Formats: sequence, C-alpha cells, structure tokens
Amino acid sequence: MLRSQFGKMTMVTAAGAMLMAAAACGGGTETTASPAASSAASSEAPQASGLKVGLAYDVGGRGDKSFNDSAYAGLERAQKELGAEIKDLSPAADGSNRGELLRQLAEAGYNPIVGVGFAYGEDIQKTAAEFPDVQFAVVDSASNGPNVTGLLFAEEQGSYLAGVAAAEKSKSNHLGFVGGVENDLIKKFQAGFEAGAKSVKSDIKLDIKYLTPDGDFSGFKAPDKGKIAAEKMYQDGADIVYHASGDSGLGVFQAAAAAGKQAIGVDSDQYETVKEADLKKVIMTSMLKRVDVGVFEFIKAFQGGAKGGTNAVYDLKVDGVGLSTSGGFIDDVAAKVDEAKKKIVDGSITVPSKP
Repeated sequence: MLRSQFGKMTMVTAAGAMLMAAAACGGGTETTASPAASSAASSEAPQASGLKVGLAYDVGGRGDKSFNDSAYAGLERAQKELGAEIKDLSPAADGSNRGELLRQLAEAGYNPIVGVGFAYGEDIQKTAAEFPDVQFAVVDSASNGPNVTGLLFAEEQGSYLAGVAAAEKSKSNHLGFVGGVENDLIKKFQAGFEAGAKSVKSDIKLDIKYLTPDGDFSGFKAPDKGKIAAEKMYQDGADIVYHASGDSGLGVFQAAAAAGKQAIGVDSDQYETVKEADLKKVIMTSMLKRVDVGVFEFIKAFQGGAKGGTNAVYDLKVDGVGLSTSGGFIDDVAAKVDEAKKKIVDGSITVPSKP
C-alpha cells in the first residue's frame, strides 16, 4: 500500500498533478502530447517544437544527487516528452552571478526560464522586468511579477511523514535533524519532522543542527560539516538522522554508515541517486520533494499557453511531496505513514511550517 502511494509517481498521478499545475499557472489549456512530441529518441523534436527552455541551478549545481538533480530531471523530461531544446547553467560557488545567468539565458532566446531555489527570487524579479515577454519560474519562492510563476512545495507535510516513519523505527527514542542553512525554508523541514515524530512518541528526543546561518548558502555544499554534525548526534544516542542540506547530506550518510545507524534523505530518492553500496543501505527513506514534477509541469503549462503572476503549490494531495520506499526499509510502518498522509490530506492534521 505504501509503495504505491509514496514510491515513484505513476503516469496517472502525474497527469492529474499536471492539470492542477496548469490551472494554478494561469489556466492554460492542458493537451496530451502527440506520439511525435513524446518520443525521447527523436533528434528532430527540439526543432519541431520550437520550445527553448533555460534552467539556472542553485548553489551546488547539477550532480548534487538531490535538489538540483531533481530539477534537471524535470528539464530532461521536457526535452524528451515535449521536444524542448534545453540549456542548464550553474552559478558560482557563492551564487553571486545568479542574475547574470538568467540574463544570459534570456538574451540567448530561452523562454521559459527556471531559477532553482528561493535565492533566485530577487534576481528573477529584476530580470523578468527587463524581459517582459519571457516567462520565468522560481522554485521555493512566490511569484513577484506578472511573468513569474512561483513553484512552491509543502515540505513540512512530507517531513511530517518522515518524522512518523523515523519515530516508529527508532529504538533509542532519539532522532536528529541536520539543516543546511538556518532559514525559513529549511525550518519547514524541521517543523514537519518534529511534529510527525512527536505525534508518535511525545517524549522523543530530537537534536537539531544547522550548518550555516541564514544567508550563507555554503551549508548546502559542505559534506564535511554534515558528517561532523551527524557524527555528534549518533554519538549522543540518535539512531536516525534526517537531513535537509543538499550536497552536505553525503556527509550525513557517511556518518550513519560509520556508526551503523540510519539516515533519511531529501528531495530525490537518495537510495537511488547515491551509488556507494555502504551508503545506500543506511538510507531508510527519503522525503521526496518533486521539483522535477514542478519544473516539468511549468514547462508543459507554458507550452499550453499559461502565463505567470501566480503560484503553483505541490503538496500531499497531488503527491508533490512524499516518502520513497526504495530498499523496503519502511514497509513495516506503511500503515502508520498511510494513516498520517490521509489525515493531512483530509485536513484532520494541520502540519506546522515553523518549529
């Protein structure tokens, strides 16, 4: 039961989410792709569609096995299914050239353009004003212009399920949370995780550690800091640590493997994206944040004529967030997780977005 609900999204579920996103993005007409447009093998598809999509990554860039890679999966899907010509760019280590990347894509004729991460909010607002005929989307930030679509996610809801699973599986009654940067977005992950865990065991202990303060995005690309933070939690008695720290999560997995404990991944199904066998076996689940779905649906809605100025929200109702089941580590608590999801969806549980 859990596997069908929280595993990789089926085509039927994805189609339903696409329809919602098209409406949220401005009411563009949703159409079914023709066989020619859906052919991943057609080398002529980009020229035939005339669709040129640009994407600028968050700090860490492509290859982080998490947030950015999930965005790329959506871009790649648009290339295969919609015949899009695609271009993806990574920022400098400190993210100082985000605006430059957006302008580079716009000047090269890419439309629409996606900025991956809330840090693009201000730069997209400025660039969108300079290029009013180009449609932009920003992940994790609300729309701030008539040609900007906000792609928002209910991270706290998916994290609540992770907390339920962790508390059910914990033998030490002690969990940990490692956040990359101490800002409002990552605190949503913490808040949901805490609430979910305490709904199972009100007295459960949680250790919280942020790798860098608000404004210092290096915390998303510091596996050494992630490892040190998780090592301390495992030494202090935690047996499961959940991370929301991008590339820094690799260090959390390394610490879990060394301690013989477990960890929870984030954004992508990290059991599948992490290749090291000794690390895969400690990833009991991942909180799926379907940035890939959000990016693809925005592009598809644009192709159907949708405009910006609105937000598209991806929550548990459309499987915009959820839990992975790869490895079968949480199969034994499936009923508990299913019950929690049902209550969140029907409104019986309201998950806090602040700790």
